[in-house]
Amino acid sequence: MNDSVVTERGQVSVPASLRRAMGLRPGQKLHWEQVSEREIRVSLPAENPLGPLAMLGYARRIRTTPPRRTADWMRELREGE
Repeated sequence: MNDSVVTERGQVSVPASLRRAMGLRPGQKLHWEQVSEREIRVSLPAENPLGPLAMLGYARRIRTTPPRRTADWMRELREGE
């Protein structure tokens, strides 16, 4: 069992063995939840869930051809009709 001491400012250190085992990094957030009167659960929140804006600029990273203007795309599509 690993023990920690709460400081006067309410701070707690996570034991090194647990930090290594869980891969905790400086600045990483922890989620605290009171389970009962004498028990607290500490968990790792999900890593930044991707929202719809995460895809902005994605095609630019995988594109193999130079970017084209919308008018060029439309002209090419209309020629195919």
